[in-house]
Amino acid sequence: MPQDAPAIRTTLERALASHRRGQLAEAESLYRDVLGTAPDHFDALNLLGVIRAQRGDFPSAVELIGRAIAVNPDDVSAHANLGKILLHLKRYDEALACYERVLAARSDSADALCNRGNAFSGLKRYDEALASYDRAVALQPNSADAHFNRGNLLIELRRFEEALAGYDRALALRPDSADILINRGNTLRGLRRLDEAVASYDRALAIDGDRADVLVNRGNTLRELHLPEEALASYERALAVDPDFAAALNSQGNVFREFKRHDEALASYRRALAGTPGYSEALRNSFYASLECCDWSDYAALRRRIVEDVAAGGFIENPFSFLWTSRDPLEQQRCARQYVRQHFQVLPPPLRPDAPYRHEKIRVAYLSADFHGHATSYLMAGLFEQHDTAHFDITALSYGRAVSDDMRARLTGAFSRFMDVQNLGDRAIAQALRELEIDIAVDLKGYTKDSRPGIFAHRAAPVQVSYLGYPGTMGASFIDYIVADRFVIPTDQRPCFDEAVVYLPDSYQVNDSKRRIAERTPSRADLGLPDDAFVFCCFNNNYKITPDVFDVWMRLLRGVAGSVLWLFEDNMAAVRNLRREAERRGIAAERLVFAPRVGLEDHLARHRRADLFLDTLPYNAHTTASDALWAGLPVLTRIGEAFAGRVAASLLNAVGLPELVAATMDDYETLALTLATDPFLLADIRARLARNRLAHPLFDTARFSRHIEAAYRTMWERAQRGEVPASFSVGAL
Repeated sequence: MPQDAPAIRTTLERALASHRRGQLAEAESLYRDVLGTAPDHFDALNLLGVIRAQRGDFPSAVELIGRAIAVNPDDVSAHANLGKILLHLKRYDEALACYERVLAARSDSADALCNRGNAFSGLKRYDEALASYDRAVALQPNSADAHFNRGNLLIELRRFEEALAGYDRALALRPDSADILINRGNTLRGLRRLDEAVASYDRALAIDGDRADVLVNRGNTLRELHLPEEALASYERALAVDPDFAAALNSQGNVFREFKRHDEALASYRRALAGTPGYSEALRNSFYASLECCDWSDYAALRRRIVEDVAAGGFIENPFSFLWTSRDPLEQQRCARQYVRQHFQVLPPPLRPDAPYRHEKIRVAYLSADFHGHATSYLMAGLFEQHDTAHFDITALSYGRAVSDDMRARLTGAFSRFMDVQNLGDRAIAQALRELEIDIAVDLKGYTKDSRPGIFAHRAAPVQVSYLGYPGTMGASFIDYIVADRFVIPTDQRPCFDEAVVYLPDSYQVNDSKRRIAERTPSRADLGLPDDAFVFCCFNNNYKITPDVFDVWMRLLRGVAGSVLWLFEDNMAAVRNLRREAERRGIAAERLVFAPRVGLEDHLARHRRADLFLDTLPYNAHTTASDALWAGLPVLTRIGEAFAGRVAASLLNAVGLPELVAATMDDYETLALTLATDPFLLADIRARLARNRLAHPLFDTARFSRHIEAAYRTMWERAQRGEVPASFSVGAL
């Protein structure tokens, strides 16, 4: 021992005492005094490294503890300390090596087993991680950390019921742990036990004060409970704690969008991006909010940044809005696949049976949040009623709000069974499909608002199908088929879809031939339209209007004297911005007329006062095109590159008006001008539409029912034979 060993020991003891009291600066100074005398002192190197880690200086911590290990390679405490730091730095391979050294010496260390599990989890070696946590729990059943860490992995694996049991056990052992309560709340949210999730967050906040991250999670849960005002208050509490917290600003913007306070939404997103420029979600939301209110000031730059962000692997909150951004089906596929990789890192074990079911009737279940007065139901109600119940057993699983309206009442009677499952988690709904022995599960939402792709990730049905709601690939192995036609998915685009493509012979889009149009047609004066002017019309959502399409529309107004453009009024910010954009292009603001929301029958009736419906790109009119054609209003479209931009072409071909499908924007503009200035040509097209409306396939619900049932039968027969999904076409019946 060196001659001054007693002095070193005394200094080290003082350092340890200061360290335990949390007096880190004093402890650090004393450890450095020891090292000044004995540069290779193991304890001083090891513990000074711990202090550096506590103060956030991780590179220095790694260097110091590494020096300590070089002095004494067999001391497990240094390996354990280094492992924790390496876990924080996400250097999982090196952390794993540290804990293997610890466990080689102390195989019964529950703490080391937990941390080894954390390293395995970081490396996505989930089975080994779970085994390590299980050993820790078996060795130390009263270790709250072991139950907590195991629960964290189970959340990542979307095994929420097991995760909740682990958190409840951890909470029983450590009832004052805010972290356990927070993750327990996240688990309850995953189980759709939303009220309980909010209560768990509230308990955490009572223990740990107003933590901004918890307040955001709480607010997001309140949004899912359809309590946007309370959600907004939660985000405001978070921002009072941390005014620059990007997640709170982003979520605040989302609520402002729900309230159609788009100017405030944009301000929130821009504040989030100012503090966190690489925040993918805020970047996309800023772009989408600007489209919703037609603020095109940063259109090209934001669109380019989003496409680049997706290409670089940015986080995808929802692929649906990317369909408004990119016109390239391969880019859309990349986005969808990226979403699946990020949100379903490990798919749960499939719930489907080992062998096909043997039923007298093919059991089909439709799943949606929109079984009420919604565009999807307006299109599909007739199909649900006309299904061949002699050969098909049809079920609805509704996971949206139970809206009491006429459509809900109609749909409830259209199915063999109608199940309200809004309060069930994804696995519980999938289990319901399994218990019903459903042969074919049809997802009507895809990635649109309120979608639940996690239900289908459980693989409860032998055949799983994407239809109608989402005009793009799901990019997921758990969706077998997508229903389409030769227009929306040309054969050369099939590689852009992960699903097998089923081609129906007419249009892929169903229509309800029972849709009522109000008998009374309001006058143009009632609608704010001039009596003697040509009325161009577009009732698409405002977000579908892009600067290049608007340029064409303004040139048409300039070329057709006295004409007006009749648009859907979604929010006042869009009204202001569109009128300002018109004036910038030399068109008087009053030549843009806006139609407020009215009931569906009255909305259909007012179409009669327009002369020509002008479609949008890259996202076409879908239900809105059917509305116009059903009401007798011709639709002019330009066929786009991807599914979302090719729907109107599908509808026009199915109603016998293919000449209204332009190949280029120049053709679109030329044809619009011709129709607006040649009343005889337009009258002929209107007359043909009136004749074709009930004579052609588009609005023949019974014909469509036969075709989609033939598609279901072929899917079912392939599954019965044990064949993998494959693309096929349905012949006209």
